[in-house]
Amino acid sequence: MRKTTTFALLAASAAMLAGCGSSGLLNRDRPDEFAVQRQAPLVIPPDFSLTPPAPGAPRPAEGSASEQALDVLFGGPAARSQVETSALDRAGRAMPGIRSAVGDPQTNTVAKGRVTQDIVAAPEGDGQAAQAVIPS
Repeated sequence: MRKTTTFALLAASAAMLAGCGSSGLLNRDRPDEFAVQRQAPLVIPPDFSLTPPAPGAPRPAEGSASEQALDVLFGGPAARSQVETSALDRAGRAMPGIRSAVGDPQTNTVAKGRVTQDIVAAPEGDGQAAQAVIPS
């Protein structure tokens, strides 16, 4: 009886452990849930002499999800208002590739002062040995 129980527990635990594997019969290609994009509603075209698109070709009026995200984040070719253009002219416009040039070693930086240097140069730790000096 004791051997049967031990064997049954060993077989059950081996079966459960085998379910954790990622190869074999249960290994399949899963769709990427972040690559799914919303489709535009169907519209009847005004000109019926158009040739139908090739199967699987992207829609000509839409971009991919990544292109739409870039347009939302960094703005597209939208026209600026007169007030916005005037404000940008007075403030001075940034270079077009400013985000790429920020990490360049030739980029000049501004000294932020001794306090900032002390904060950046502080040793790592959990703060157990930290001390505060209160000037009187």
